[in-house]
Order: sequence, then C-alpha cells, then structure tokens
Amino acid sequence: MQKPKPKRKIHPALKQRRPGLEFKMTEDPPVFDVPLEEPHKKLEGKVAIITGGDSGIGRAVAVLFAKHGASVAIGFLPEEKKDAEITAQYIEQMGQQCILLPADISKEVNCISLVRKAVKKFHRLDILVNNAGLHYSKDNIADITKEQLIQTFSVNIFSMFYLVKEAIKHMKKGACIINTTSVTAYRGSAHLIDYAASKGAIVSFTRSLASALVDKKIRVNAVAPGPIWTPLIISSMEPKRTITFGTDSPMGRPGQPVEVAPSYLFLACDDSSYMTGQVLHPNGGEIVNG
Repeated sequence: MQKPKPKRKIHPALKQRRPGLEFKMTEDPPVFDVPLEEPHKKLEGKVAIITGGDSGIGRAVAVLFAKHGASVAIGFLPEEKKDAEITAQYIEQMGQQCILLPADISKEVNCISLVRKAVKKFHRLDILVNNAGLHYSKDNIADITKEQLIQTFSVNIFSMFYLVKEAIKHMKKGACIINTTSVTAYRGSAHLIDYAASKGAIVSFTRSLASALVDKKIRVNAVAPGPIWTPLIISSMEPKRTITFGTDSPMGRPGQPVEVAPSYLFLACDDSSYMTGQVLHPNGGEIVNG
C-alpha cells in the first residue's frame, strides 16, 4: 500500500494574537494587488461599504473596487487600524476616496452607525460587501462555549442582518449586496463547527434575501472562498497548521486574496446583472453543490 505523501510546507510557522494584523506579516505577506494596464472602470462613481476591508480578502476587494472607480467605506476593528490605513493609502493613490469606520459589528448599534456615516460622507450607497468574519478552531464540540458560539454568530451572520436592514434604506434600483460565506458551508469542518454553521446560514440568508429584494431590483449574491492566505489564518491556527495550510486543496496550495477579489467585482458590476441568489466558488478546485 502506497504511503500518503507528506503535506508540503509552503509557509513559515507564524502566530499572532487575534484578530491578526496584516502589516506585521512582513515575512510572508498576503498578495492583495496586481497591476492593471488602463483598466476599464466597471464601478465608476459607485460607493461601496466593505466590512473587514482592512486586510485579507476585504483589502483585495477594496483595492480592486477602487481601481474600477468606486469610493470605499471600510469597516474594521479598532485594533486593525494600521492595516486599514494601509488599504486607504492604496485606494487614495488611485484617486478614489476612502473613509475608515472602526466598529465592532457584532453590535447592531455599530452597524447602523457604520452605514449612516458612509452615506453621510458619500451621499449614496450602491454596494454592500458583508465580508468580516471570525473563527475559533476547536477539535471537540464540547470545547465550544456558549460565549464563543454567540460571538461567532454575532459577527458572521447577525451583523449581516443589522447592516442590510440599514443599508437598504439608502439603496436604489441596481444596487447589490455581496456576502462572504465559505467552502465549509458546503462540506463542513470538524475543527470549525460553529464557523461552518454560521457560513451555512449565510448561504440561506443570501438566497432568501435575494428573493425578498428582487422586486426592488437589488441583487444579492455571495462568494464562498476556499483556503485563502489572510491574517485570519495565522491568528486562529497553530503555527504547525499554517505551514501546510491549503495544501489539501486540489490545486495543492492556498489562494491569495487577489485571486478571490475578481469574484466580488463580477457580482458588483453589470456583468452579473442577471444573477441573484447565487454563490461563486473560488476554492482551488473543490467541487461543491450549490
């Protein structure tokens, strides 16, 4: 019987305190941008709110949206300020406006305030990207405390309800909402049970909200990334696991945020005008239903 091949070590062993800060990942930083030559601006004049826009997938989406002509409001935790400032610098270098809105989105009042501040600044809202999320790795369901369960759902799914309820007051025909779910919503995860459950809820939320808003001509879709190299990973996994993170995907490696961002651009622009209630799957080749 052939022995299984050992997992390749493709990242250094890294560890940070939660929530993880991208500006400190100097040894192996996530890739969040690639140069474009004279890009056709697909979001010219539009305004987007992106939660978790300071780093990782959110940063890559914010930069790509700005590259295509959007002004961006970034929601982030106060301790992620340095990362958010770096993202804002990239956006402003492209000649686009960016507003930084520190907020703990697990609380409804903060979500309402975030949306209102963005609208006050830009006087419109065209795109809401519900991207911020967290997870805690636990090998046994008995180790998932009530406090962890509430925190996971409060950040990952409850916040989407809070933000959407306020955002749609300011959205007009042609606006869109994009939610970040996960490949774990489809295949589960033995180590991330509560996280996977919250991400499954996001899939159902996306489909239901799409039906609820279709008459308003507001589209609602989602993206379900696979293993992506972001600060979330090194702040929530042990170093011995980050070394081989993503190598079990069919492509044998984790994705970079810059490889996921185009899915959000597609769903945000008119290229996807006939899509709502759908989920895109940039996951390194894993086949999933849905």
